[in-house]
Amino acid sequence: MRIPEQTFAAAQAGDPAALAHLLVQLRPDIRRYAAYQCKRSSAVDDVVQEALIILYRRIGTVRTASALGGWLLRIVGRLCMLPALMFMKGVEDLRGVEESARFARMPVDELRVDLVRALESLPAAHREIVLLRDLQEMTIRDIATHLAITPEAAKSRLHRARAMVREYLLAGEAA
Repeated sequence: MRIPEQTFAAAQAGDPAALAHLLVQLRPDIRRYAAYQCKRSSAVDDVVQEALIILYRRIGTVRTASALGGWLLRIVGRLCMLPALMFMKGVEDLRGVEESARFARMPVDELRVDLVRALESLPAAHREIVLLRDLQEMTIRDIATHLAITPEAAKSRLHRARAMVREYLLAGEAA
């Protein structure tokens, strides 16, 4: 993947001809890497298309022409992982439907009591983040600022807290 510095700089500056030339020039390399990286041949065309769109939109974020190859390899690698991630999310969604049906059959008052008990069982930091997000409806960014943590840490803590609540409720259901 050898890109002339002038073409790269012009594409970053927004020159449509340079950007079009860059996309045409890189397409075979992206396709070759996608064919190598993706295990399903049916996903290669989609990955190439998405990689070109990402390149078009984010060319300005790439530091240098020499860094472009590594950046594109990471993009293609992540795009090849998407079908597996979507499948995993689908499995989680199916579990969610099953759990929702189970909770829908419970009387509302019992569910409220169980939910309060589940929240009380959480460590203080986890209980606080669930209350900030689900009761006060704060955004992740606002929660992160309020708790003086990063948004990623807030998301992670919220995810763990909700998983703990789910475990508590499902354990109570099984008992």
